[in-house]
Amino acid sequence: MTRLLPAGADAVAGAAADAPDRRARNGVAARLWRGREADARWVRPAFLALLAATALLYLWNLSASGYANSFYSAAVQAGSESWKAFFFGSSDAAGSITVDKPPAALWPMALSVRLFGLGSWQILVPEVLMGVATVGVLYAAVRRRFTPAAGLIAGAVLALTPVAALMFRFNNPDALLALLMTVTVYCVLRALEGARTKWLVWAGVAVGLAFLTKTLQAFLVLPPLALVYAVCAPAALRRRLGQLALAGLAVVVSGGWWVAIVELWPASSRPYIGGSQNNSFLELTFGYNGLGRINGEETGSVGGGGGGGWGETGIDRLFAGNIGGQIAWLLPAALLLLVAGLVLTGRADRTDTARAAFLAWGGALLTTAAIFSFMAGIFHEYYTVALAPYIAALVGTGATMLWEERAKPAWAAVLAATVALTAWWSYVLLGRSADYLPWLRPVVLAGGLVSAVALLVAVRAGRRTALAAAALGLAVSLAGPAAYSLTTVGEGHAGSIVTAGPAVAGGRGGPGGFPGGGPGGGPGGFRGGDGGAGTQPPGAQSTGPGGAQPRGGAVQDQGGSGQSQAPGGFPGRGEDGGARGTGGGMGGLLNGADVGAEAEAALKKAADAYTWVAAAVGSQNAASYQLATGEPVMAIGGFNGSDPSPTLDRFKQYVAEGRIHFFIGGGGPGGGAGSLGGNAGSAIAAWVQETFTEVTVGGATLYDLTAAK
Repeated sequence: MTRLLPAGADAVAGAAADAPDRRARNGVAARLWRGREADARWVRPAFLALLAATALLYLWNLSASGYANSFYSAAVQAGSESWKAFFFGSSDAAGSITVDKPPAALWPMALSVRLFGLGSWQILVPEVLMGVATVGVLYAAVRRRFTPAAGLIAGAVLALTPVAALMFRFNNPDALLALLMTVTVYCVLRALEGARTKWLVWAGVAVGLAFLTKTLQAFLVLPPLALVYAVCAPAALRRRLGQLALAGLAVVVSGGWWVAIVELWPASSRPYIGGSQNNSFLELTFGYNGLGRINGEETGSVGGGGGGGWGETGIDRLFAGNIGGQIAWLLPAALLLLVAGLVLTGRADRTDTARAAFLAWGGALLTTAAIFSFMAGIFHEYYTVALAPYIAALVGTGATMLWEERAKPAWAAVLAATVALTAWWSYVLLGRSADYLPWLRPVVLAGGLVSAVALLVAVRAGRRTALAAAALGLAVSLAGPAAYSLTTVGEGHAGSIVTAGPAVAGGRGGPGGFPGGGPGGGPGGFRGGDGGAGTQPPGAQSTGPGGAQPRGGAVQDQGGSGQSQAPGGFPGRGEDGGARGTGGGMGGLLNGADVGAEAEAALKKAADAYTWVAAAVGSQNAASYQLATGEPVMAIGGFNGSDPSPTLDRFKQYVAEGRIHFFIGGGGPGGGAGSLGGNAGSAIAAWVQETFTEVTVGGATLYDLTAAK
């Protein structure tokens, strides 16, 4: 309703009364635009432009990925319909089994779907917002002790890191984990400014929430950050240790409340804990998602061990093959700048916050990188997004500190060497995909060498020349990752294993026999990340820009049956997998099924009469049918099909009670009625084959569990 202005004297009085509110509102807007009083006028507009550009980049072509990883999208859909499924992170609204992670990363997406309905944007926009927030927090953390330019460089490096452009548009837990890890370092740096207990406790809270996102990976930064605070905080040692104890308590409380509830909740009335063999979240935490990732002995996993299952381990792992193009563009520069920053601050006081910042970001980077380099268990290229904020922070802080010292020939040489090294390394990484923008390689190399030489002589040439040389060096350093990022956002990505940028020969991070190494990103030619998406939401794009086929397992609508065989022996989407309604194939371990209209209609018929409209071995297979029908589908055996849930006797009981309508055949290598599963899944599949009649509906193999032979 339009507000009417009072007349006469009342109008004057009303205007006077409104004036303070207007001034207050205008003051807030001015402060938002202007920022700190001491900042130059360009600082805040540049920061806001960085956030806006990041948002536009990550939102571009977002729906091309459809439901992205249908394993998590199905849990999001379940959580949007059932608060119990929401709390536990159940794969279906009826609560048969959870995903193999704690549920914190699912909660923002489930709330979005509950508010706005099920769709690609509703699931993925929260991930984009996490990416924008991570850039903002990183900027705030870096510019607080250094300069606005350092914060802007760090934010730009993060936003244009290819794996960040991938994972901040994808529904795996890694987006929230990266945000919370960045928040953790920010809070520790704030605490170091004056031995502030409050900020150290907030850092503990962030780590606890990160634990509820991806369990023990959140703890990788704890040793270096705790050590930095214990050594560098401006307080007596006794107080420092007491503050660290309080922060540890904050970690336990913020991360342990959910664990305590789950462990104390009667197992008979909650979903089975996916990924565990004994229905225990603690077992999942320290086994499959914990020490098993380090030593490769993950009970229930399909690979791992000795470097032959998930790629060779070693100090060069992050630089090799496909992984290098995900994260390593500026990794050599970050390491060199870390050393330079520590040397420049070497004679500072114990409590110097600049040195503490280098130690915090550098310690987080080195610890996490070391684990990723030598872990023998499950390792995917996209895990490396956790390194992106640390690399970006070191590049921003180190480069600007060297810039301030450029009058000294030695430091000018280090700055020039950093640019030259980055240009050469970009040249190497771009060469791993011979047909990808072949003109960019020589441009980057030549531009980097010109910038390096210019930086060496710029001190005598004046500030403008130096700025031009530095701008050229920054542009050259970001050209490669920016190109990869633009390629990434221009294509759809779906399935369980996804990678950024173009296909690269010699990948080295994935499981033997499917994604990771070899031509196209995986041994045997299976490109890392080409698992299918399963059923896609209405409106999902089926091609990349210009009609090109999307990479990373995005939907491909060619009218195929969805029954093609993926390299490596895993049935799934293959090259003929389609968008919704094009077929009805069975899914696999890494990718979902293509659910045809006939199969969808059969499952939805009389759906209200059943607890689960269907059951299928493996979560990806079940997720596709659940997303297509909007009805609960039981995932037998969880993600790998190897969890002992449900047992054969329990499944028979469900069938006898009339709670499951159909069993969906397929779901793994070798075909059959459930060959993906372990003992429980195989036993259930064999019993179903013996007891019920197989029918083919729209390309899907179904068994009506209400009508025995």
